Amino acid sequence: MKDENEDDHFRDHCGVFGIWNHAEAARMAYLGLYGLQHRGQESAGIATSDGDTLYAEKGMGLVADVFDEITMGKLPGTVAIGHNRYSTAGDSDANNAQPILIRSHRGQLALGHNGNLINAFKIRGELERQGSIFLTTSDSEVVLHLIARSSQRTIEDAIFDAVSAVTGAYCFVFLTRDKLIAVRDPLGFRPLVLGLLDGSPVVASETCSLDLIGAAYVRDVEPGEMVVISESGMTSLHLPTPEFQRQCIFEHVYFARPDSIVFGRNVHTSRIAMGRELARERPVEADIVVAVPDSGMSGAIGFSQESGIPYDMGLIRNHYVGRTFIEPKQSIRAFGVKVKLNPVRSVIDGRRIVLIDDSIIRGTTMRKIVRMMRDAGAREVHVRVSSPPTTGPCYYGIDTPTKDELIAHRYDLDGIAKFIEATSLGYLSLDGLNRAVRSNSKEFCTACFSGDYPLQMSEEEQNQLRLFGEKKDVPGEGLDSP
Repeated sequence: MKDENEDDHFRDHCGVFGIWNHAEAARMAYLGLYGLQHRGQESAGIATSDGDTLYAEKGMGLVADVFDEITMGKLPGTVAIGHNRYSTAGDSDANNAQPILIRSHRGQLALGHNGNLINAFKIRGELERQGSIFLTTSDSEVVLHLIARSSQRTIEDAIFDAVSAVTGAYCFVFLTRDKLIAVRDPLGFRPLVLGLLDGSPVVASETCSLDLIGAAYVRDVEPGEMVVISESGMTSLHLPTPEFQRQCIFEHVYFARPDSIVFGRNVHTSRIAMGRELARERPVEADIVVAVPDSGMSGAIGFSQESGIPYDMGLIRNHYVGRTFIEPKQSIRAFGVKVKLNPVRSVIDGRRIVLIDDSIIRGTTMRKIVRMMRDAGAREVHVRVSSPPTTGPCYYGIDTPTKDELIAHRYDLDGIAKFIEATSLGYLSLDGLNRAVRSNSKEFCTACFSGDYPLQMSEEEQNQLRLFGEKKDVPGEGLDSP
């Protein structure tokens, strides 16, 4: 069974960070990863360069669990890259923690990756038949082998050669003895930004990481752009890019922190707009709007603003529940949700509630929350979701259930409402979502909602990717029946 303390959401992918020419590079990377902790909680790592040698420290757990004064003291140098991981391809295992540090005929090279390479299984098989030996089950290691085998003379040309051979979603940060290199895939699935801290260039998955260290946001790394930072300055190379990008719309729905600027737009602003659109499309008579914290809060504010129904804190989240929480042997009804969320009875009792969340994936957690609201005295619980029904898995760097596990694939609207035991249920339409993020519908990937996958995969490739990304210790949640 899945860990009861886990939210029933798509899982965050990873966060990457890099900084060039800073006297406290490792500590800046540590802080940068702190700002990106929401993007991955399984492992954390930092690699540094002192101009001659690369050093790396990494481990399982949160940033604060992995690093202390002793480990930080093992990371000298003025250049650093960092990585937070939630495994989407490869086991949840210390061997797969990043950055991955290797030594080849090109010298030392460290890599951190956010995303998923959908042709990694095929490439890996070909390399293994040619004699390559892999030390991890991560798709990221494929790229390191391609770099080592490249016939290109310079490391930046070898990296360009390697990333040209892979397909999928990726933001890479590479560290060599004397270069920091960042690459974003041609479709621009994942966010990657450039910043500046007192003259030191910084790259990060989100601007909230820049804010934490006091760096100024300069611009996004463009889709298909490879940024090379060295003593000579900063240069760019560009992979061939399509006419339209396919930025992941779920970054604005759920993944990114609300204080970040992602794809040129503040996330909180987008989520407020989603709530407003939802109120217009799926109105309901009720007494109070309540958010499922934390990801539903911005949408709930927008719904309240548009509908005129007051917003209140009807659910309180305990932020201090770790993955290793020990449950009592005696069964407690809905324990897994209660340990993380608790209703405020004085707010809920006797009232008609509009309950706002950003998405419903399997539906099991939402059903438990609805039951909690009723147990706290709610007369009615009207569930409103600030995104469309999630009907398909993601193959581009998000850990998602299989299609058959997605409740919106298995049931229609009435069936889902019955399953979660809601008085009524309403989702935001895809058109409404596009309006909220000001999309022309061609710049965002909406495959998990629409089934329009920008990179097509055969059924065999989908099965291979699922096997390649199978995690031994994070099994999927079992399905319940209505």
